[in-house]
Amino acid sequence: MIMAEEKTTSTPDKDVEENKGLAALSYIWILFLVPLLGKKDSKFAQFHAKQGLILFILSFITIIPVLGWLLFILVVAVAIVGIIKALSGEWWKIPLVYDLSKKINL
Repeated sequence: MIMAEEKTTSTPDKDVEENKGLAALSYIWILFLVPLLGKKDSKFAQFHAKQGLILFILSFITIIPVLGWLLFILVVAVAIVGIIKALSGEWWKIPLVYDLSKKINL
């Protein structure tokens, strides 16, 4: 009976441990496609890939002078933190970005 409990609690942890690296790729520009398309069975990789997709889209606003550049700096900073959080195995919900990423159904 104890063994059955361990299996159910270790499954999400196993997903996180196996997919940390791919989840971290999600925050490196277009590489969000690797976990988004390649790891559809991993909730952890999908979680980070969808946030990476939103950051990727936001990075195109850099065309606008000054405001776009400031947004780009913010996107890069958030992406760096996202990489660190993914490698640490955390489910970091980026403010505003997470809400948009929940609407993505792929």
